[in-house]
Amino acid sequence: MFRPSVFALSAGLFLAASLSANAQDGQHFWSGDWYLKVGATGFIGPKYDGGSDRLFQAAPLISFGRAGSTVRFSSRNDNPAFAFVDQGAFRAGVAGKLIFERDEDTSSDLKGLDPVRFGGELGGFAEVYPTDWLRIRAELRQGIRSHHGLVADVAADGFVDVSDNVRLSAGPRLSAATGDYFDAYYGVSSSEAAKSGYSKYTPSGGIGSVGAGAAITWQATEKLDTSAFVEYKRLMGPAADSSIVKEGGSRNQLLFGLAATYRFDFSLD
Repeated sequence: MFRPSVFALSAGLFLAASLSANAQDGQHFWSGDWYLKVGATGFIGPKYDGGSDRLFQAAPLISFGRAGSTVRFSSRNDNPAFAFVDQGAFRAGVAGKLIFERDEDTSSDLKGLDPVRFGGELGGFAEVYPTDWLRIRAELRQGIRSHHGLVADVAADGFVDVSDNVRLSAGPRLSAATGDYFDAYYGVSSSEAAKSGYSKYTPSGGIGSVGAGAAITWQATEKLDTSAFVEYKRLMGPAADSSIVKEGGSRNQLLFGLAATYRFDFSLD
């Protein structure tokens, strides 16, 4: 069972150790060269997880880290993160995700269901490079306000540079979560069933989806990256069994779009 107090204590001790190490070097933990990548992605995909109708959507992209970091590969699926451990073939640290409200304004299919509130998820990530052309990344995040579940995402991406500024990448994806997460997004209580017309459904935890993604990335300039991508996932277990999906949505979720990010470099004393 996930205990937020234990997680917070562990994260706090880990951060304290990092700060102490920098203090012994005579520098603040923030001292040095940094980068900030900001951008946006536009894509066509389901109006909501489990939905069958598609809609053009946009979302911000943000990443932050130390200059000279040994990041070999990044994906639009990576949530904002900061690595406390960066040892070339292995990186680990904190990760978070912003969650926007989902209600009947998102889709008429959701009329009568309780909204998913604006909030987020906070946790950690780890990634490893078994070879120079393969990255495996996992994130584990605890819901805050939007839901009270624990979410795990795992992805493997193979990548190859076809020229000095063009890269192809692709690989499988898997997502799992506890029952509290699935209840927020796929559960239907008795009162919701009466108002929405969906059958009552109480989900448990388990694997929520499996799928794959692919992208082509073009480094237009030293600081500007652009990409085109496609992602497919098939809902499984607690998500696929939901009456929201069976009676009004689809197990097959496909999205495709474009993204661009610009890097800002700066130094802190």
